[in-house]
Amino acid sequence: MSDQRSEALDYLQQREGAFISEMQEFLKIPSISSLSENKDEMVRAAEWLAEKLNRLGMVNIEIFPTAGHPIVFGQSQPVDKHRPTVLIYGHYDVQPVDPLDLWESGPFEPEIRGEYLYARGATDMKGQAMAALNAIEAIAETEELPINFKFIFEGEEEIGSTNLEEFISTHQSLLACDICLNPDTGMIKADLPTITYGLRGLAYFEIHIYGPDHDLHSGTFGGVVHNPGQVLCELVAGMHDADGRITLPGFYEQVRPLDQDEREELARLMIGEDFYLQESGVPKLWGEGGYTPLERATGRPTLEVNGLLTGFTGEGPKTVLPAKAMAKISCRLVADQKAEDVFIQIQQYLEENVPDTVTYDVKMISSGPSAITDRHTQSMEAMIKAMETVWNVRPVFRREGGTVPAVAYMQAYLGVDTVNIGFSLPGDNLHAPNEKLHLPTWYKGIETIIHYIYNL
Repeated sequence: MSDQRSEALDYLQQREGAFISEMQEFLKIPSISSLSENKDEMVRAAEWLAEKLNRLGMVNIEIFPTAGHPIVFGQSQPVDKHRPTVLIYGHYDVQPVDPLDLWESGPFEPEIRGEYLYARGATDMKGQAMAALNAIEAIAETEELPINFKFIFEGEEEIGSTNLEEFISTHQSLLACDICLNPDTGMIKADLPTITYGLRGLAYFEIHIYGPDHDLHSGTFGGVVHNPGQVLCELVAGMHDADGRITLPGFYEQVRPLDQDEREELARLMIGEDFYLQESGVPKLWGEGGYTPLERATGRPTLEVNGLLTGFTGEGPKTVLPAKAMAKISCRLVADQKAEDVFIQIQQYLEENVPDTVTYDVKMISSGPSAITDRHTQSMEAMIKAMETVWNVRPVFRREGGTVPAVAYMQAYLGVDTVNIGFSLPGDNLHAPNEKLHLPTWYKGIETIIHYIYNL
């Protein structure tokens, strides 16, 4: 091991407590991007990151305004053209905290209990962003940085990265790099490091069904006026067939199939039915035939009902025939599928299946592209070796069921692949009350990034 690498690891060991305290400071900022009343807190979080980059000795630090929340940029100096440039991506926004009464400690009052740090954003992804920044600090404080770094932190990942694509497309020279590092994914378990090479895309829709011009008495008009709630439920139910396949016209035409090598790699993860039964609490699994639960959850497209609203839902009876009904529908998309195509497909499905007793409209309210990363690059090999060094086991590759739009944007506009890693664990309650970060795994994550940088 080189002297420089050893010195950086020694610095990390000496600063472990300080790094945790600094992360707690960041976690206290309630940067909830979906709440307009938290707009000032979003700016405060962006300014906190800009100051952190300044303390690391970065230059050209700028907080770029967008139509929504700001984007933070910075880079190391000088840029040595003979060394690789890594663009580190992250987001500083977090999910809402509801239901608040289920939190055992305040969501923005970070608390350590045992080996875990509890707070909103601890694992998704302020803690992960800090792992990368701490790794760079450990190197920068002991020697000149061995490679070039650029940073981009957005504040809208939790609401679909609304303004990120425009920013990347119009700042390609500023963001030019050789590889992107995204620490916004996770691990299968604490002793099995994981590299995510596939991320699903998203297409999110609202469907509205309209019947009478006002709510009606169900005793007087039931059986005479077609109930919008019933129509909507029948439409939604018809979006899957008996084998769990999605029935939107042409939905599977652009789906890139899982090849045998990928299926064998996913099988190494040893995630079977028992995992999904235990994590979900359901009596039995369901889904598209011919695929394992893990393949269905990460490598196949889906269509899910996220919400239904119609009629009277308060306490006690009210015999109403509702005037309208609404459903929120999301599709997770795999490689080669596009949200715009799926929007056309759902429009065609509704056109063919909505009865003439009601009217309707459908709109796409959010979308994000899917991404596949080459598993056989020098940068990937550098990360594999780094993880093997820290965990003493070869990492596994997996696809992720969720969406990180930034990865696809980096491919499309910068022409670079992204190494997707992260040190969150399945039970970390991201997006749920009592979100937590396993500190020993997080600490190993910082070590991993240090080794990765030197391997590059």
